[in-house]
Amino acid sequence: MRFTKMEGCGNDYIYVNGFEESIPQEEKPKLVQKLSDRHFGVGGDGVIFINPAPEADFEMEMYNADGSRAEMCGNGIRCVGKFVYDKGLTDKRRITVISAGKIKYLDLTVEDGNGQNGGRGTVSKVRVNMGSPVLEPELIPVIAGGDRAVDEPIRVDGRDYRMTCVSMGNPHAVIFAENVAKLDLERIGPGFENHERFPKRTNTEFAEVIDRQTVFMRVWERGTGETLACGTGCCAVAVACVLNDLTDDKITVKLLGGELEIEWDREKNLIYMTGPAVTVFEGCLPGPEA
Repeated sequence: MRFTKMEGCGNDYIYVNGFEESIPQEEKPKLVQKLSDRHFGVGGDGVIFINPAPEADFEMEMYNADGSRAEMCGNGIRCVGKFVYDKGLTDKRRITVISAGKIKYLDLTVEDGNGQNGGRGTVSKVRVNMGSPVLEPELIPVIAGGDRAVDEPIRVDGRDYRMTCVSMGNPHAVIFAENVAKLDLERIGPGFENHERFPKRTNTEFAEVIDRQTVFMRVWERGTGETLACGTGCCAVAVACVLNDLTDDKITVKLLGGELEIEWDREKNLIYMTGPAVTVFEGCLPGPEA
């Protein structure tokens, strides 16, 4: 089985071309766990299969490192855009990708690179229309008292926090804090992820506002643990910042693995994410039966 290792701001996934590789659906969770293992496998935050799709140009079938399905990954979908263009699966620089039934719109920035890739160039950056943020608690989902969970109290492992919850196709709980760089996420993160108020678990972003245009964030991802970046998490943070009147509508989110530009067009109620996509290496492994 051939694979490509890619990363966006250090959020790394193993990509498999579903146009060429045929893997039984029931075997994928175990295969994902094996491939994602950083000691005994390729190593990554999960695996993404790029498949044909009747409703869009491509399908992104995404799995967390623990083998569970995930609905959306902002860094992952940018790398999908780079993969399909660089591999010659499309010549278009504006494409659609469907994941968990939701279509996203990608604009690809192509650099010629002195005749690279047969003169077609390669993708260096991708802008994604991530759609509208979901704020209704039952749709996120989160158990909350009102019609939105904004600056909502939550008690986790005996400590009180305030959270703002957003879905960007997957659930997020944003916690504003100070000294985020020093937080012990290995200890704190699991308590949020598996809290009874999140019926489908949650991704948790710990955000520190630097100024009206800049935020520093660390993330504990559902099914994976702390990662160097989370694209949908950055989108959720931008929404939470605006809802709490902490930043402007367009911000730079600084992450352990890099930076993303996030803009909430509130007139159209659309979130735009712009950031890099990088190919790390390629390889070939035995199939899932090995």
